[in-house]
Amino acid sequence: MILLSRQLRDQLRANEQARCEALRRGEPTPDPVPVVRFFNPVGAATWLATELDEDGLLFGIADLGFGCPEMGSFALAALEAIRLPFGLGIERDLHFEGRFSLSVYADAARRTGSLIEAERLLNRAAATPKPSPG
Repeated sequence: MILLSRQLRDQLRANEQARCEALRRGEPTPDPVPVVRFFNPVGAATWLATELDEDGLLFGIADLGFGCPEMGSFALAALEAIRLPFGLGIERDLHFEGRFSLSVYADAARRTGSLIEAERLLNRAAATPKPSPG
């Protein structure tokens, strides 16, 4: 599977360029919504990415399934090179649509110790109807 389509790559690059431009201007860096979700189809590892730099480094949240998800950089080439049992590799969630900013996912993942659990809780909370005022 090709992990990044041209459209996803362009969106990730645009987010990286927006962050760099904000830094140049001395403005707060943007807190974008993740563009893409990768996962291990035979394990608990999950990655959300918001940016891609010119060297192929993604930025986002990595959760390898050990209870300590972290924000940081990870190489696209490293994800593409992973070989799993049954001839599988890391896959892209074709149905993923980020609903929250990266910092919201990161905070929830830190609190729960799992990006997968954080996604469940955030999606459940977003789907819960809000009581009408008054």
